[in-house]
Amino acid sequence: MSRAFVFPGQGAQTIGMGRALAEAYPAARAVFDEVDAALGEKLSALIWEGDIAELTLTQNAQPALMATSIAALRALEAEGITVAKDAAFVAGHSLGEYSALCAAGALGLADTARLLRIRGRAMQEATPVGLGAMAALLGLDYEAAMAVAAEAAQGEVCQAANDNDPAQVVVSGHKAAVERAVEIAKARGAKRALILPVSAPFHCALMQPAAHVMAEALAAVVIEKPVVPVVVNVRAEAVTEPDRIRDLLVAQVTGAVRWRESVMWMEGAGVTEFWEIGAGKALSGMVKRIVTGDVVTRAIGTPDDVVAAKG
Repeated sequence: MSRAFVFPGQGAQTIGMGRALAEAYPAARAVFDEVDAALGEKLSALIWEGDIAELTLTQNAQPALMATSIAALRALEAEGITVAKDAAFVAGHSLGEYSALCAAGALGLADTARLLRIRGRAMQEATPVGLGAMAALLGLDYEAAMAVAAEAAQGEVCQAANDNDPAQVVVSGHKAAVERAVEIAKARGAKRALILPVSAPFHCALMQPAAHVMAEALAAVVIEKPVVPVVVNVRAEAVTEPDRIRDLLVAQVTGAVRWRESVMWMEGAGVTEFWEIGAGKALSGMVKRIVTGDVVTRAIGTPDDVVAAKG
């Protein structure tokens, strides 16, 4: 049996996430305290009793989801389950890649929180509000979605941004181009095609200003060799070399999240269990739609989940 720890991305946030973990495990509470200190504000108060619209702001959601994931991991560690001993690989969806790197010891917790605050702001500010959009195309595979995006572009940006699973691809780019993609996708047999309620067009060329910001921010932090390999979004393969990790985190801002291929790569490397560490169960659902053989998924976001994982 081989296991991967995977970490969720934006969209999984809920008010109250991680609170029970912090109350049950001092090590989990310490994660939220350290993130609060690193950001110089009480992000934990927003997470646990704030307004969902404010938590959903990219600059808040990104460090908040990471903090919740690492709190869940610290709770697992308190029960004797560690990345080094119990995971063959780590991976994360978009911002979740930062959680994965923190979990594997490549990035320190405070640095990860500050990087995600910078990343969230930079991605939000990369395009004027209303210029860009993202849409989910359901029932089309990646190749079909890329063809739709190419036809819809018409001189504007329209790219396949998230290859989530065999029947869910997200496209991103200029608003008019993404709206054209929705209509083209429907005409080509997509089961559904809908504009997503996001505040910016992530993972496309319009994010280039944010990539420059992240290159500068990442150059200023120490990246260690992770204790287990990290399967990275933009390459869909395992990486351990710190300078390569740094370069690929910059590329990730404008590049596609190749989640389907990443899961397939891990399956090919012998992974039969995927533990989703943090908020929600979205990745578990994707994994079940991607893996062709027998697979075990487990979502770990509460004290009960942690105890059950200890088995």
